[in-house]
Amino acid sequence: MQLRIAPSILSADFGNLARDIRMLNASADIIHLDIMDGSFVPNLSFGFPVIESVAKEAAIPMDAHFMVVHPERWVERTAALGVQMMSFHLEAARNEAEDILADIRAKGMKAGLVINPDIPVEDLYPFIGKADYFLIMSVFAGFGGQKFIEDSIPRIAALKAELDKAGNDAPIEVDGGVGTANAARLRDAGASILVAGSSVFKAENPAEAISALRNPR
Repeated sequence: MQLRIAPSILSADFGNLARDIRMLNASADIIHLDIMDGSFVPNLSFGFPVIESVAKEAAIPMDAHFMVVHPERWVERTAALGVQMMSFHLEAARNEAEDILADIRAKGMKAGLVINPDIPVEDLYPFIGKADYFLIMSVFAGFGGQKFIEDSIPRIAALKAELDKAGNDAPIEVDGGVGTANAARLRDAGASILVAGSSVFKAENPAEAISALRNPR
């Protein structure tokens, strides 16, 4: 299976955002949007005005990753902007996770469930068949430029094995410290969507960096 690459615009040049989105349209598979509230994670990122600006230029799917305490509050507005994929943290939802997944789906989006590195991967298993995709954080959510956590590889492999056992083909997305040094191992473990920020936007040629991630050796 060929990897799909979802560059995170958190690392883009916000002074030339339209230019960067057009570059992604031509070279990437998905546009990853990191929404932070300063509460679930310490940092703030951007909100709906930026998503609206991205939506005006985007010709490929938008994937909104909500690092917020009340993700259920933002489902309708996210769908209204044309976002195709919306994920939220299991830690932020807990008992309401199943209802939020169902609401995201009801609004016409793909529903994703996310866990940080300190949450057992087994906590995702009850949601197989209820989530359209799963996002394994390979760093702690909320900060760019962190070092990849190696323990993420066996976590991805365990989730992939559980999905296969259930006959479920939900994609596994990975976010954090992703680059050409680990892309092949992530693919081999079972990941099919790689989120990349610095390794794309800080590259001399971002389009070439995306191609190298998509076809790692």
